[in-house]
Amino acid sequence: MKLEDIKNICVVGAGNMGHQIALQAAIGGYRVKCSDVSDETLKKADAFVDSYLPGRVEKGRLTADQAKQARANISFVNSLEEAAGDADFVIEAATEVLSLKRKIFADLDRIAPKHAILATNSSAIVSSKIADATQRQDKVVNMHFFNPALVMKLVEVVKGEHVSDETADITMALSKDLQKVPVLLKKEVDGFLLNRIFAAISREAMWLLEMGVAEAEDIDNACVYGAGHPMGPFRLNDLTGLDLSYIMRMEKFRETGNPADLPNPRLVEHYMKGEFGEKTGQGWYSYPGK
Repeated sequence: MKLEDIKNICVVGAGNMGHQIALQAAIGGYRVKCSDVSDETLKKADAFVDSYLPGRVEKGRLTADQAKQARANISFVNSLEEAAGDADFVIEAATEVLSLKRKIFADLDRIAPKHAILATNSSAIVSSKIADATQRQDKVVNMHFFNPALVMKLVEVVKGEHVSDETADITMALSKDLQKVPVLLKKEVDGFLLNRIFAAISREAMWLLEMGVAEAEDIDNACVYGAGHPMGPFRLNDLTGLDLSYIMRMEKFRETGNPADLPNPRLVEHYMKGEFGEKTGQGWYSYPGK
């Protein structure tokens, strides 16, 4: 299979990452079906598309015809069979729980055409832990977009030992065709590239906070105005979601059993209060009106 053979894309999960990945592909000219088990999530995703595209036209980023075509290219469905039945390429963007992803990929292997590549957008789970749930291990690959997917250019493509050259090449080519900048990891490693770097920064930032050395805002300001980062680790965590960070840390702890992998106590406190960041109006910072 080659890039030009990809016409239909399925995105599994219509949450913040999923619906943005789906819309990026629709804008890129692909026919996209995005599925989710939650009707409410699907309605919100559909409404986002209806509000986002006119905004792009108003700002001159898209023509009216391009926006109209993108709207026609994308649909949201609650049936995985409908979404993946004719897919040439699948991108899974479900919750970061290994058992859930393995179930989804087993279903995708049964539903999607045999030629289809099955990619996971996971930011932490390497595809070798998922691939053996399918009968096409060479076509299972990490394709990690960054949040917000419509804005961030970077995509990490991870070529584990089980991934064929063809799968890696097509995934890289598709990323470029979606106007992204893909980077290729030649082997699997926990956290991939950027998150490993961010994890080291985040661990140190959390330690400084826990030890009472500085508050979150001052730590963020040091990173922004001293190191030139676009935003500090705590503001970034609010953007990506404290719930995601909590789930990822707990999943890591379940795998290793190492108490050092447990989420930070302050993070646990926010999580238990339902303070997940921007999307709930409260995280490390407050966001009135959200």
